[in-house]
Amino acid sequence: MAEVDNDGEQKTADKDNLQILKELVDDLYSFRDRYFETHSVEDAGRKQNDVAEEMAKTLERLEKMEGLNKHSAHFLLLRGRCLNVAPGFSQAAEECLSRAVKLEPCLVEGWNTLGEQYWKKGDLTAAKTCFTGALQQSKNKVSLRSLSMVLRQLPPEGDAQEQSKRILESVELARQAVQLDVTDGTSWYILGNAYISMFFTSGQNPQLSQQALSAYAQAEKIDKSSSMNPDLQFNRATLFQYEEMYSSALDGYSRAAILDPAWEEPQEREKQLLNYLDQITALVENKGKVKARRLRNMLSSISSSALGPCSSPRFRSPSGSMGSLEPRSLSTLTHGLNSGIAALGKVVFSLASEGRMAFTFGMVDSEETCCLVMVYNTADSWGVLIGDTVVIPEPQIKRHSVTHKDKSYDFRSMRVDSPLLLIVNGKRQVMKSQSAAFVTYKPQSE
Repeated sequence: MAEVDNDGEQKTADKDNLQILKELVDDLYSFRDRYFETHSVEDAGRKQNDVAEEMAKTLERLEKMEGLNKHSAHFLLLRGRCLNVAPGFSQAAEECLSRAVKLEPCLVEGWNTLGEQYWKKGDLTAAKTCFTGALQQSKNKVSLRSLSMVLRQLPPEGDAQEQSKRILESVELARQAVQLDVTDGTSWYILGNAYISMFFTSGQNPQLSQQALSAYAQAEKIDKSSSMNPDLQFNRATLFQYEEMYSSALDGYSRAAILDPAWEEPQEREKQLLNYLDQITALVENKGKVKARRLRNMLSSISSSALGPCSSPRFRSPSGSMGSLEPRSLSTLTHGLNSGIAALGKVVFSLASEGRMAFTFGMVDSEETCCLVMVYNTADSWGVLIGDTVVIPEPQIKRHSVTHKDKSYDFRSMRVDSPLLLIVNGKRQVMKSQSAAFVTYKPQSE
């Protein structure tokens, strides 16, 4: 009878010790994820080393805990989770977690953490299997949102319809994760990423763009650490740039760079966007540096015949109305959509800047007014040449006033969502001129 009591006491002690160790590992993750709640932004460059030091201390505590079965599933899970806190793949973590789930296949946290390790290793198929397996044990927010991310990162299979179906499933999984816990900022952030993917793969519906921004805002509202997430800042800035909200985009890239100094892409994006704004404003001001005589010769050839199909009473405009369009000078165009009107001019420069999201060119009308045109969803092979005559049916005019750090820009532009909307040298553009926008963003917060 005494032996049974001792055995029971030992099991209770083991359970208590495992709970202590679990709290230590949980604290380690909290230290990483809420680093800026206890450190200033100036310490961002030290974060990775600080987390590594805390991981080493926690591992030491795990190994020194006496009396525990170091080969039990729960201990192996804790050791694997501890090693998993590092941003890169760990062979030791994979081995611990694989053994843990073999010993106890119902360990949901074991499957989720093993899935993260496979992800870091680059084995997305194995990661998907782990997250799916965890969901078979129990519906939980971590598996749902992780599976949502994996589905968006897997290589394309089948046709575009199949890929769209996968993205739709990804959004649904992220929504379910949020529904399970509406107070989890990470789930809201991942839902925002899912909406961005859907936005770029399903025709850039403005509603999806707004849903992504709303999800990011909700993440920041309910979880202060979300505003310190460099991935969130970067992804939202990417969307801002596509939406031509340049000040917000630059601020987001700058913030991401400050929060993660070792991550080069935010700094590069900020630099590229500033360089792009420098170039386009200088080119518009100088009318593409085209010499006065050549410009006059180019403009002298502009005639109403260049309107092409836009002059037909059967022309269907981008807004859906039927009828010929009236050519107007660029200076008379008003902010927003100019219904029933066509902008007509000559190309004086084009720009395919590094990391661009739109094919950009400048056009000058018969009054020698120069305006910037940004064409989205263009195929790599599409473009216009200096001297081409371009007609923009029902142009959308936007005024940009951008201020960032010590720089400021002020210019007008026309946004064209597809090259198929343009008339170039009197002709409509062929279908192969168009290609869906592909914009990179960071899918997972490490």
